[in-house]
Amino acid sequence: MFNYIKNDIPASIVVFFVALPLCLGIALASGAPLFSGLIAGIVGGIVVGSLSGSNIGVSGPAAGLAAIVLTAIGTLGGYQNFLVAVVLGGIIQIVFGVLKAGVIGYYFPSSVIKGMLTGIGIIIILKQIPHFFGYDADPEGDFAFLQLDGENTFSEIFKTFKYIAPGSTIVGILGLGIILLWDKVLSKKGKFFQIIQGPLVAVALGIIYFIITENHDVLSISSNHLVSVPIPEDLTSFFGQFSFPNFAVITNPDVWVVGFTVALVASLETLLCVEATDKIDPHKNVTPTNRELLAQGTGNIISGLIGGLPITQVIVRSSANIQSGGRTKLSAIIHGFLLLISVILIPRLLNMIPLSVLAAVLLIVGYKLAKPKLFKQMYDLGWKQSIPFTVTVLGIVFIDLLYGIGLGLLVGIIVILLKSYQNSHFLHIEDKSNGKHQIKMTLAEEVTFFNKGAILKELDSLPRDTYLEINLLKTRYLDNDIIEILEDFGLKAKERNIDIKLVSKRGVVENPPSFIEFFRTRPKSAMGL
Repeated sequence: MFNYIKNDIPASIVVFFVALPLCLGIALASGAPLFSGLIAGIVGGIVVGSLSGSNIGVSGPAAGLAAIVLTAIGTLGGYQNFLVAVVLGGIIQIVFGVLKAGVIGYYFPSSVIKGMLTGIGIIIILKQIPHFFGYDADPEGDFAFLQLDGENTFSEIFKTFKYIAPGSTIVGILGLGIILLWDKVLSKKGKFFQIIQGPLVAVALGIIYFIITENHDVLSISSNHLVSVPIPEDLTSFFGQFSFPNFAVITNPDVWVVGFTVALVASLETLLCVEATDKIDPHKNVTPTNRELLAQGTGNIISGLIGGLPITQVIVRSSANIQSGGRTKLSAIIHGFLLLISVILIPRLLNMIPLSVLAAVLLIVGYKLAKPKLFKQMYDLGWKQSIPFTVTVLGIVFIDLLYGIGLGLLVGIIVILLKSYQNSHFLHIEDKSNGKHQIKMTLAEEVTFFNKGAILKELDSLPRDTYLEINLLKTRYLDNDIIEILEDFGLKAKERNIDIKLVSKRGVVENPPSFIEFFRTRPKSAMGL
């Protein structure tokens, strides 16, 4: 883990600056104490980062859970009651891991995963434009199309231009320029520019700018455009920020329902993120998904016990880690310690960081996730890839992350069913001599109930006086539903003067009296050939 420390430390600093406003913003969007988001970020970095098998994944509070948390706090009668559900959710996630439910993560279509990455990239860009220009009405981390401030993603952008803050805009442009200069030019000039990352320099410039212009009438940056970390007066007030679950409500069925909901949504979001981060990881590491569920469950138990929000692996922080050169889990762990140390030792310094500078960092992250050339690549792959991809992107942008992925997955399943329908068999007309059609139907390697419609259609369209050869030599799996179709067709064939020749590894038979009898030695549920 320490072999790549020179890569992991600079990456962890960038992830820290990305995570800080998101932790606070998601807590605000969730209707929870601000400090709860920081707790989740710290636990996600240190605890989950240590237990996870992912080299580049970063965990913390997730935007996808904000609406669930906001509703649940009200339903359960307070934040301390909700923390019980977080702990229960963590226990359920551990059960998922023990039952090896992580295998679900391997079954998300590639087109949906790419759509998820691109959609998140686009939504990051759109959501950061207002913050870049100093309009911070909607909290960081609100990724839903319909926002908490009553606007939507696009109306917020249009409204921004009425409320541009000169100081925030200037420092945002300077920060963006520095990051681009560092990324495109200076990083290739020497090791110093690789160790010291552009975002760190941009943040330092933002702090210096705030201090210099603090008393200027026009160019100053007001406190509502800065990071807002809670500042404890002493050690007692620091520990007073922690909340603890009220286990007296554990018998309330609603708590268990919320706990299961948190576990299910957090697990799905984590598995999607694992697939996505592994796909964009330049070193192509493969994350063990069951171990990830165990790590996430442990993190949620600890987070819930000390007052933190629910945790998932999150793509924004993970992609920032990858883009900044992170190589091992040490990067995620260090970012967690940076959050912990900074909120204890330097909260006042953190509160001098302009949100527009952090928006500049996130704009670069978003662009790298949603590069325009990816749209052409997906288009070139054909409609079976491009349609699920496009639906996922549009769903994420115009609804929210989970709905977008769900819609993309639904379309992906429809495409799979359509492909299965099309590929169930091959029909060849070989000869029409002697007044009788000779037709050969070769069934695919695996034929399931998904293929019923296609095969029924072809069999029903056969003309009278046909000689039909059904070839099963390449078929390894034949579903019982298909055998029943053949059985029914055998009866109709006699009425239409259709002769059937069945060719399989079990032998060749003409006009079998019963297809079911022919396959009787096979398992009843499905026939392996």
